[in-house]
Amino acid sequence: MNQASQFVQYFLAHRNVTIELINKIEKEYYDYKPTPTSMSTKELVTHMLFAFYRFAKAAKSGDPMSFKEKVEETETDLQKLAEMYTEKTKSLLESLTDEDFKRMLDLTKIFGVQMSVAQFLQSAMDHEIHHKGQLFVYVRGMGHTELPMFMKRG
Repeated sequence: MNQASQFVQYFLAHRNVTIELINKIEKEYYDYKPTPTSMSTKELVTHMLFAFYRFAKAAKSGDPMSFKEKVEETETDLQKLAEMYTEKTKSLLESLTDEDFKRMLDLTKIFGVQMSVAQFLQSAMDHEIHHKGQLFVYVRGMGHTELPMFMKRG
């Protein structure tokens, strides 16, 4: 199994739980914030979906500055966005070669470091996992008590 296939499995083990949480969010809770300084539910979910997509896009193109590009999206339904951006991100990840994972990215202008695509994508996973933990708190605050495990393999 190549690195891309392995990484896609790892990505989906977490993303599928994120989608499960998103599917519990009713439209009337899109503006919900657990604290006044928190992102709204909609902001948190779109941040998660768009950020990983931008990480994958930058990893594929080799252009770290593409990471900073805004995602322009007209779809507002969080469930549809989750499906769309999971598929888009998965396709980008699947297109990477083992050589791509070894390629170095100059991220000094953005993060102050250089790192391999593999390290960069691990940072994307860490970012997703961090925010998924927050999303658990949001969904719990909406009154949901039946919540999934933090990841699902296979």
